[in-house]
Amino acid sequence: MAPEVLPDLPDDAKGKDGAKADGGAKAEKSLTDSLHQDDDYGLKSLFDSLHPAGKSKSKWYDKIAIRGYTQFRFTRTIDQETDSANPNLLGDRSVNGNAENFSIRRMRLIIFGDVSEHLGVYIQPDFANLPQGATTNTFFGQLRDTYADVYIDTTKIHRLRIGLSKVPFGFENLQSSQNRVPLDRTDPINSAVSPNERDLGVFYYWTPEDKQKLFRDLVDGGLKGSGNYGIFGIGVYDGQGGSQVEQNLNLHTVARLTWPTRLDSGQVVEASVQGYTGEYVVQGSAIRPLGRGSAITPAGTGGNTGHRDQRVGTTFVYYPQPFGFQSEWNWGEGPGLNDAQTAVETRWLQGGYAMVMCKVDTCDYGIFTPYCRWQYYKGGYRSIANAPYGTHNQWDLGVEWQIRKEMELVAEYSLVDGANLNAINQARVTSYRNFDGGVFRLQFQMNY
Repeated sequence: MAPEVLPDLPDDAKGKDGAKADGGAKAEKSLTDSLHQDDDYGLKSLFDSLHPAGKSKSKWYDKIAIRGYTQFRFTRTIDQETDSANPNLLGDRSVNGNAENFSIRRMRLIIFGDVSEHLGVYIQPDFANLPQGATTNTFFGQLRDTYADVYIDTTKIHRLRIGLSKVPFGFENLQSSQNRVPLDRTDPINSAVSPNERDLGVFYYWTPEDKQKLFRDLVDGGLKGSGNYGIFGIGVYDGQGGSQVEQNLNLHTVARLTWPTRLDSGQVVEASVQGYTGEYVVQGSAIRPLGRGSAITPAGTGGNTGHRDQRVGTTFVYYPQPFGFQSEWNWGEGPGLNDAQTAVETRWLQGGYAMVMCKVDTCDYGIFTPYCRWQYYKGGYRSIANAPYGTHNQWDLGVEWQIRKEMELVAEYSLVDGANLNAINQARVTSYRNFDGGVFRLQFQMNY
C-alpha cells in the first residue's frame, strides 16, 4: 500500500523521514494544534520514508505519492472611487469590476517521491490557468514545478535542485498558497519573481538535520511554514519567469540565508536575507502615452537586450503561537516605464509588507486565524507588458477558518490604491492609472 499522504504541505515539503519527534518535550507540543496533534484526522507527516523496511524489491507506488488542492473563489468589487481606474490586482485576475463572480484560482495535482536515497522527483501541474490574452473563462493545464532533488549525501544535508522550481527569494514566495493565510502574495515581494514564483535553473540547498526537522514541524504543526528551501541556498536560473520563454543569454543569480530557531519557551522565530541579480527582457504592448497622440509600443521592450534587474530583501517571521507577526521588505532596481510612458528604463524600486495574525485553536470548530496586513510598493512590474511603474498601497483584513484538515474557508476585504496594470490603446485614456476602492473575496479550499 502507498504511504498515507496529506494535502496541506507546501511545494517543497519533503524530508528525510516521517517519524514524529520522540519524547514529550514541552517545546515540541507548542508546534501542534487540535487538527495536527493526533491521528484522528489521519495526520501523519508527509515526510514519511518512501522506502519500505527490509531489502525486498519495492513497487513504484511505494515510492511515488499523489496529493493536491483546489481553491474556489467568489469576488466582488464593493467600492470604486469616482474617476478611479477599473479594479485590478496583480495576484488575482478575477478582480476586474465588470465580470466578477465565481472562479477557480488554483487546481493543483502533485506527483512526488524519493525514487532512491539520492534522487527525489516533484511534478506539479495547475489546471486553472488562462492562456495569455484570453478573454473567456477557459482553463488549461500548465506546469508549475518539474524538478529533481539530487541528494549529495543520504542525510539530505546537501542537495541540488535541477529543473523548474521556485526561486528562493522571499518567505511568502516560497510558502505554498495552500498554507498561506491571506489570499494572495504581496506586490512588492512577488513582483521580484512573477510570474508564478518559479523558473528553470539549478539551485544548491544546505540544511542541517535539526533544521530539516524544524522546517517539517512548522508545517506539520499548522504554523504556516515555508517548507525546506535550505538554511542557505544559491543558484542560477533563466530569469524570465516559469511560464515564459527565455529571451536573452543572461542568467539570473540568487542567494538566500535564513535561520529559524526555537526559543526555550517553544516560540519559533525566523530571520532571512536574500538577493538576486540579472537582466530582464520586457515585452511590449501598444498604448497612447498619457492618453495623447497615436499609439506606440514603448521603446526598450522586446528584443534580446535586457534591463538590469536586481534586489536585496529581508524577512522576519514570528510564528503564530498563538500571536504572530510577519514582515518583509526589499530594495533594488529593475525595468520600469518612464513617467512620459514612452520607454522602459532601469528604475529604483522598494516595498514590503507587515502582517499581524492570531491562531485561535478550538476543540470542536477547527482553527480560526484572523489577520491584518499592510503592503506598500513603488516600482516597476517587470513581468507585465511595458513594465508599468507606479505605487501600490493596500490593506487586507480577513480571517481563515480551517474547518478540518481537508477544507478551509477564507474571507478577506481589501482596501486598494494601486495601478491598473492593463495596457490600454484608446484615445484620451491614460494607461496604468490607480484603482482606488474596496474588494471582497471569499475562498473555499479543499485538500486531497
